[in-house]
Amino acid sequence: MADALPAAGIAPRPATAAASADELRRDLRLIADMIEPGARVLDIGCGDGALLGYLARHKGVDGRGIEISQAGVNACVALGLSVIQGDADRDLDAYPDAAFDVVVLSQTLQATRQPRRVLEALVRIGRRAIVSFPNFGFWRVRLRLLFGGRMPVSELLPHPWYDTPNIHLCTIRDFVALCDELEVRVESSLTLDRHGRPYPLDPRGGLANLLAEQGIFVLAQRTSRGRD
Repeated sequence: MADALPAAGIAPRPATAAASADELRRDLRLIADMIEPGARVLDIGCGDGALLGYLARHKGVDGRGIEISQAGVNACVALGLSVIQGDADRDLDAYPDAAFDVVVLSQTLQATRQPRRVLEALVRIGRRAIVSFPNFGFWRVRLRLLFGGRMPVSELLPHPWYDTPNIHLCTIRDFVALCDELEVRVESSLTLDRHGRPYPLDPRGGLANLLAEQGIFVLAQRTSRGRD
């Protein structure tokens, strides 16, 4: 049960303040729409708790979080959220199988040291995993490399190459190939344009890899092991 997990050192309290849907980052709004009311949710790399706070207030979820920065943890605790300081690369092994209904990893996979291992952990500890990441195959990124000859800087990739936390950048096609290799089932997906608006594109197709600036994937283990 989630109550036995490391993130459950204290009973969760309702958030004292939370973003409205209009105040959430656009990809987080889409992720929030994918989560059922009352679900048990673990947000890994939860930042300042914007998504967890929204889900707690507006969907009544039992939300827990892991955040690597102390400033992020402090911001979450100030909202009354149950968040601990932790690292996705090191701390997910402590969670039992199917401990949560949904595990969220938003704009964090590319900053992990072992993304393959992290992805395996996500679908183990969550009945569903929602993963979002910037698409390094986006056409603007390709053009900047082709004509500028330098690593691109954008809203989703804002850091220069020598000061970036993003150490394992991938394309949508790379991500789908990894899911296939790990036998992780892609239940649904959204590909987003540079303004965060969803494209109705197949993530296995070339257009999604070219036109989408980011992707959001809902994942599950291919073998349900009695989950469903």
